[in-house]
Amino acid sequence: MQSTNELLQLEKEIVKVLKDIYDPEIPVNIYDLGLIYEVTTNKDNNVNIKMTLTAPNCPLADSLLDEINEKVINIKGVKSLNINLVFDPPWDKSMMSESAKLDLGFL
Repeated sequence: MQSTNELLQLEKEIVKVLKDIYDPEIPVNIYDLGLIYEVTTNKDNNVNIKMTLTAPNCPLADSLLDEINEKVINIKGVKSLNINLVFDPPWDKSMMSESAKLDLGFL
């Protein structure tokens, strides 16, 4: 059983890995792009990621989800991963971090 501090540390490690995964069509990582709505872990190290895509009909969605699954499940301590793909609220540019907006010339 994990302590609260250990769970928070695991969530930080997951976010770090997510920041190394880039949207196939936009040169910004999926975390700063605002595609990740929530990362949670429970006491048994089961991970839930609630996320969206820039468009519901993204042709590269499967490859992106496969990459997320492969990289997160290989983090030490992660027992299982559930990715919940949602489209409500729909993604828009306001969800991007300031860094992402700067990188893409929106600031």
